[in-house]
Amino acid sequence: MSGQQYDGIGEAFEGFKSLPMIRYGEVPSFLGLVGEVGGRSVLDLACGTGFYSREFKRRGAADVLGVDISGEMIAAAREIEQREPLGVRYEVGDVAELPLLDARFDIALGVQCLNYAEDLATMERMCRNIHRNLVPGGEFFVLAQNPDYRFDCPSLETYGFRCEPADEIETGRRVRVTALLDPQPITIVSSAPHRQAYETSLGAAGFSEITWVPLEVSDAGIREFGKEYWADLLAYPPLAMLRCRA
Repeated sequence: MSGQQYDGIGEAFEGFKSLPMIRYGEVPSFLGLVGEVGGRSVLDLACGTGFYSREFKRRGAADVLGVDISGEMIAAAREIEQREPLGVRYEVGDVAELPLLDARFDIALGVQCLNYAEDLATMERMCRNIHRNLVPGGEFFVLAQNPDYRFDCPSLETYGFRCEPADEIETGRRVRVTALLDPQPITIVSSAPHRQAYETSLGAAGFSEITWVPLEVSDAGIREFGKEYWADLLAYPPLAMLRCRA
């Protein structure tokens, strides 16, 4: 799965962050998982239009580099940086072919990154490339489709998404995700790798302390919609996170 499907999206991708599941689930959960970044360097892999790159720079990261396989996504990220300069750098690059960079980073982010590996060999290669670009003891934080998600559970449309299973691949199941944006929904095909695929690939690359962390809903989301609104999302979470150490 190349970056071509993202090339036609560009800055419209920013709209994902306005949908309830992302705004009140993914974003606060992932920011909470990563925690304090003051004075630390951050490598944001599959950075898209740079949402998390900018967020962590605002939170005090000393240096942030965003990398994405899609030239259009990087162009959009650079345009946003030009309008609102924060000092974030962006480069076009494939994590599966990521070279040894000029400096090693304290933190690496992989939001919807490893789940684009078509096979286990590619996932392991991605993990090795990430590991060698981290300082010893550096942290890697992942957010992706929940390996245990049940596609026969209540619809996610209430939360702004439609999630449909497709064919099986070596790492798990391919997934078709549609963001119900107005006026034009956007569909992206990725995959939901098995837990073992992640754990084996990360372990083979040298990562340790691999820990799965569940998605949560922020207090702001509960105030906005009430607890009952989020019941299905929390019972059948479509996203999961993990952290590990180089």
